[in-house]
Amino acid sequence: MLTTDFQRNTGTDLDLGWVRETHVNPSAVRRRAATLAGRRSIKKQWQAAWLLRAVTCLDLTTLAGDDTPGNVARLCAKARRPVRPDVLQALGIEELNLKVAAVCVYHARVADAVQGLVGSGIPVAAVSTGFPAGLSPFEQRIEEIGASIEAGAEEIDIVITRDHVLRGRWTALYDEVRAMREACGDVPMKAILATGDLGTLWNVAKASKVAMMAGADFIKTSTGKEPVNATLPVGLVMTRMIREYRQRSGQIVGFKPAGGIRKAKEALLWLALVKEELGDAWLDSDPLPLRRQQPAGRHRAAARAPRHGPLRGDSSPTDGVIPGLRGWGFGFGASGVTIQVYFIISSVPRQVGVVSRFSYIRYGDRAIV
Repeated sequence: MLTTDFQRNTGTDLDLGWVRETHVNPSAVRRRAATLAGRRSIKKQWQAAWLLRAVTCLDLTTLAGDDTPGNVARLCAKARRPVRPDVLQALGIEELNLKVAAVCVYHARVADAVQGLVGSGIPVAAVSTGFPAGLSPFEQRIEEIGASIEAGAEEIDIVITRDHVLRGRWTALYDEVRAMREACGDVPMKAILATGDLGTLWNVAKASKVAMMAGADFIKTSTGKEPVNATLPVGLVMTRMIREYRQRSGQIVGFKPAGGIRKAKEALLWLALVKEELGDAWLDSDPLPLRRQQPAGRHRAAARAPRHGPLRGDSSPTDGVIPGLRGWGFGFGASGVTIQVYFIISSVPRQVGVVSRFSYIRYGDRAIV
């Protein structure tokens, strides 16, 4: 969960000059993204440790029209114990009490999720503001945020109006996201850009800048329901915009890839991307959030970071999952993913050595990667 000392992105005034000076070289971005697989090879015990970190960054998610209280209850049970006890025992980390970062549902199922997670310390995240298209009347979208918070949601995922981006209406986009940020009050807000609908990497970069200036605590690639969801080139552009924003404002914003992340190997690539572009702070379980979302069976699981670090994403429990930081971190998500989290971890060698030897990523006071 996000830690109590999580500092939110307060946003800045809209700087249209910074938006207009945006430059993206699509060919160079794609070439750089293509090199990730060859630049880092994570094997054996280190791979197991990175995947365990991924589990702690997941947002387990179910966003289906036929969701029921029973489905949500089962998802919450998996959130409490995402990795089989025998696997944890083989790795020698039973005492870490691994659990996912959050459970994500529609507003109608928030109360069910809250009930299923009582005493676990796992927060409920609600998709809001007319998810996934974001075309409901604006007043209704704002009211939905308040209703979800009142029902017990501790995080809100908002969707932007894609038309503002496609028509270059940056002031309108800023005002929209800012109003939603204010409606969230003290509750962290993730802005879903729906990058598959934005047309170009230039638009992705500009929308990322505006959402951060408007106060988004995380920027998220997709709803998981677009034809194209999280891709490495898009992730590269968004993480570089996060880095620029931090240099300009001194504030940290989390990142969450969502949709299309289905294999453990893909999860490792996203972790490597964040480590190289944003640094270890975005992968530190104490400082910020990394998240990913994917469905388990019929459900989705999203990995994310603690509220101290800035990387996050979505993925399903059966999918390759990446741990993240909740706070200033990274996380990722993938709608429609059907690989279960425990399957990924159980696919690595049982005897991987002493986990406490690792030095890259920490879980509480134990280094696990």
